[in-house]
Amino acid sequence: MDTATVEAGLRKFLHKNTGHDPAFAGLARLSGGAGRETWTFDAQLGDEKLEGIFRCDPVAGIESSAPRILEFHLLKAAMDAGAIVPEPLWDGDETFPVKFFVMRRVPGEALGGRLIRGEQYAHAREIIPTQLAQSLARIHRIDRAEHPEFEILPAPVEGASPARHEVENYERIFREVSPDPHPVFELAFRWLYQHLPNPPERVLVHGDYRLGNFLYGEDGLRGIIDWELAHWGDPMEDIGWLAVKSWRFGGEKPMAGIGDYEPFFADYEAAGGCPVDRDRVRFWELFGNLKWGVITITQAANYFFGRNKTVEMASIGRRTAETEWELLRLLEQAGI
Repeated sequence: MDTATVEAGLRKFLHKNTGHDPAFAGLARLSGGAGRETWTFDAQLGDEKLEGIFRCDPVAGIESSAPRILEFHLLKAAMDAGAIVPEPLWDGDETFPVKFFVMRRVPGEALGGRLIRGEQYAHAREIIPTQLAQSLARIHRIDRAEHPEFEILPAPVEGASPARHEVENYERIFREVSPDPHPVFELAFRWLYQHLPNPPERVLVHGDYRLGNFLYGEDGLRGIIDWELAHWGDPMEDIGWLAVKSWRFGGEKPMAGIGDYEPFFADYEAAGGCPVDRDRVRFWELFGNLKWGVITITQAANYFFGRNKTVEMASIGRRTAETEWELLRLLEQAGI
């Protein structure tokens, strides 16, 4: 949507929800996010100044997936559970022809490398691992029975391993896209199929819980974002994904590049999270590295076949070997 359309719709929507005719400043679309448009704005509503974010599906495109339809409600449930998230303000209505919602803007940084290397974030690096562990525990405690709207989220078949669908899906993508053989990936797929976990817990999984998908400042964690991959599954999936080497952005420690395993596990459990199964965490960390490796191959294909000729696609496509090296290290640790 263009700026005039967004401003006109927001004016109508905010008046309906606040009774004030807003005076806008700084309305601008943020870069990134092919799946959803993100706009930032300031609106004077009477005596209150709202620093807001407007999130909407693209007008032309595929129908909203379940997590995107529920993003407002996922944020609200997480906030109510005590997780550190941006405050969701109003879910959308018929004002726009697409799904949308408005949340309060959280000031902060998201780039992983800046957290790892910025001198001004020394204190943040000390406290963010605990904050991430505590917020994740609270997300995993969200009661499915209290949120019937979340029944449409993806979930494993009753009694089935939550991991099998993920492994099969990425093996299918690998077989369809990869132009070259990758013996390390073959070995990793074999190991994963031999060690599929089937945990007793089925919790709300964020699905993309990693450095780069939360906002931070010098005072620490400010907001967990990007809920498009939320689903029901193994709580250890989120922990393993946070530990994937590529999401450390050069940091030396495993958890988001700034935290160690055992303190993170202890903080997670102390905040009410499920008992940490280290074997399952190892499974999901190994799977996460393989998953990212398959994604690098698909990004390279996007570049070579002209679907996306950006430098970003080309550079990501060269990172497959990094994941192979890490997979070999993890497989060796697992006893292969």
